[in-house]
Amino acid sequence: MAETASLDPVASVVQRLGVLLAAGVTPASAWGYLAESFDDRPSGGRTSGHATQDIVATVAARVGTEPVAGAILAALPAESAPRRGEAWAASGAAWRGLAAAWFVASDAGAPLAPSLRDLAGSLRDLAETQRDVDVALAGPAATAKFVTVLPVVGILFGLGLGFDTLGVLFGTVSGALCLAGGAALMLVARAWNRRLLRAATPKDVTPGLSLELLSIAVSGGASLDRARRAVASALERCELDGRDAELDEVLELSRRAGVPAGALLRSEAEQSRRIARSAARQKAAALSVTLMLPLGLCVLPAFLLLGVAPLMIAVISSTAGSF
Repeated sequence: MAETASLDPVASVVQRLGVLLAAGVTPASAWGYLAESFDDRPSGGRTSGHATQDIVATVAARVGTEPVAGAILAALPAESAPRRGEAWAASGAAWRGLAAAWFVASDAGAPLAPSLRDLAGSLRDLAETQRDVDVALAGPAATAKFVTVLPVVGILFGLGLGFDTLGVLFGTVSGALCLAGGAALMLVARAWNRRLLRAATPKDVTPGLSLELLSIAVSGGASLDRARRAVASALERCELDGRDAELDEVLELSRRAGVPAGALLRSEAEQSRRIARSAARQKAAALSVTLMLPLGLCVLPAFLLLGVAPLMIAVISSTAGSF
């Protein structure tokens, strides 16, 4: 995983916003102060291909003429938008989560400062999960890249011994067959490795987001129906997935027990993040085993076809030619 994919810079921005708003600073002034703090640094922190500094500066320049949530969405580069069938950029989804929280808090009349502090804690949990997965995937990903060069090592080994393995591969029928078969196996192994790595990488960087947003909405005193409409609208406008299977169950428990839903929703959101973190670790651990499949079924046979077979053909040809 790239270093730039960290959610920590976004979490830091959200935390500072919460502190500034709690101190009575207006949203426009708070974004302006954040932009100035980035300007004082030698270089701005960059996250997921976006410059956090650039996004904050753009929002600060727009909040005077448009709502904050809309300014956040407008500040995001086009490539941060989710693409069907692809994992969303982590920081892009985090910024959209911030915009959704601002939409919900503004619509429901909820206090922004505590909402942003809760969201910052959520993003820090996600950032910690991301770091755990990155560490777990580092070894298997490096192994997958290393084993794909084995056939090239075999060819160079034959050349080092003085045999014309390249001449065999490109100048004989048997060598051409070995080259075609080995190249096909390497392409399959490369595609297989990439697919396994993508499958082990978490796709949802905002688990429990709708639960968190609904807890923000109800903290403003809105009815559950109004709160759910506000959350659905915010998720749609921010192009975020709002499916949480536990949502209806938590609300039903709150209704039957006669207790406020906010605390239950927040605790359930935290549980969703813990479950997502555990699942990500399990996938990363299993990857070290599943990566052996393309190694054994594709890379090693390709090594034999590209490295060993041409060497043997060259040895036999030179031996036969000496008689």
